[in-house]
Amino acid sequence: MSRLPYRLTPADRPRLGLIVLQADETIEGDFRRLLPPETALQVSRIPSGADLTPESIAQMALDLPAAAALFPRGAEYDVVGYGCTSGTTLIGAARAAELVRQGCGARAVCNPLDSALAAFGHLDVRRVGLVSPYGTDIAAALRATFEEQGVAVPEAMSFGEEVEANVARIDPVSIAAAAREIARRGTVDGIFLSCTNLRTLDVIEPLERELGCPVIGSNLALAWDMARAAGLRLCFEGPRLLREA
Repeated sequence: MSRLPYRLTPADRPRLGLIVLQADETIEGDFRRLLPPETALQVSRIPSGADLTPESIAQMALDLPAAAALFPRGAEYDVVGYGCTSGTTLIGAARAAELVRQGCGARAVCNPLDSALAAFGHLDVRRVGLVSPYGTDIAAALRATFEEQGVAVPEAMSFGEEVEANVARIDPVSIAAAAREIARRGTVDGIFLSCTNLRTLDVIEPLERELGCPVIGSNLALAWDMARAAGLRLCFEGPRLLREA
């Protein structure tokens, strides 16, 4: 059998990698909506427990290098995102980036926690109201981490849901109601909807119009930050974070 000639095409567009929790049903769809359709996005999954607990997150730290190693070997990544806000909070952003780089080469590693902090700075949000699905331990750790980074969290509300399968099914109407309650108290200048598995994308712009303040979700922040690092512009319109470049 004769061998046919061929040529290899050069990498002519940024390549992104996204590590997604096994239990996450939301972030992948959100990223497909946020990123330009021609974006080269590869997704890897990481094992995650049925319940979101400090113990299941500790196990994720052990599994991160292997999850990153499952990206296609022939690709070089401009940016890899670790798609877990609570995981980054408990593992630590620097440690999570180190673990990702053990498994794959990436010019930059992003996570929803640091991306949210960057978004707060971009929009001059200094007093944030926090809405999350987490149990008490994780919600308190996230609040403390923000405050350690100089962002006041005078108001925080949590659904107290530890079953990951239920997090993806929390009605966006309930998420919006929690944001309204926090805004009603009048002590914040922005709201953060935490968790990549929460369905927040479609409530952000309506809430911003209604409440008159920035509203940022984990997936929006992470996609925005990864796009900046890769030199891309998101194609989704509406949220203040994407309008105020």
